[in-house]
Amino acid sequence: MAGIKHAEAGAERGTRARVARLILEHGPITAAALGERLGLTPAGVRRHLDALLAEGLTEHRAARVPGQRGRGRPAKQFVITDAGRSAFEHAYDDLAGSALRFLAERLGEKAVADFARAQVAGLVARLEPALREVPADQRVRVLAEALSAEGYAASASKAAVGGEQLCQHHCPVAHVAAEFPHLCEAETEAFARILGTPVQRLATIAHGDGVCTTHVSPHALAERAKRGAEPGAATGQAVNTIHSSSKETGR
Repeated sequence: MAGIKHAEAGAERGTRARVARLILEHGPITAAALGERLGLTPAGVRRHLDALLAEGLTEHRAARVPGQRGRGRPAKQFVITDAGRSAFEHAYDDLAGSALRFLAERLGEKAVADFARAQVAGLVARLEPALREVPADQRVRVLAEALSAEGYAASASKAAVGGEQLCQHHCPVAHVAAEFPHLCEAETEAFARILGTPVQRLATIAHGDGVCTTHVSPHALAERAKRGAEPGAATGQAVNTIHSSSKETGR
């Protein structure tokens, strides 16, 4: 009997971890959507969500549905908390932070920036040649899939102001990047090179945002820049719109 109970407890923990992972990757997300993805009953989902809420690993908020009117309470959406995100972090943050502080003290900030670029050089070397063969309108999606395979829980979508949006729902080096933004800057430069078009980082987990969000300019603008054409007033207006909505983007 003890063995059976132990196995059941292990299965319960495994399912709860899957629930937390889905919230991390796809949050904000409703309990109904979680149940559909995992094949769980509403009661089963609620049991796991209640446990995650009690542990402080997730939190909920009312879903905002544009244009929704009528009676009834809005559905709750669940998001990961900082504590929950930390549960997914690698155990080497302290060592990495100490190493970068040592590098900065001995060799200066430029050495840290060079190190950050070297860290993402492998990603560029692997993906840049392959993405040249991918149609321009598919490159952000392919990059998101590659980042997810490396633990960044990334997704791609169309941006409301034009272009596309790359979201990373998990950052394995967020705690270190909070102290050394060179890591985020080098990653952003790498995305622009890999995708072959200008990108703009709007939000980062390292700075306290819920998601690392990067706006990817349409490839048509990149082609115009190569030909030396000046962006029009509409483009400048779009950039301003992106800035003003950056806190909402990707959440």
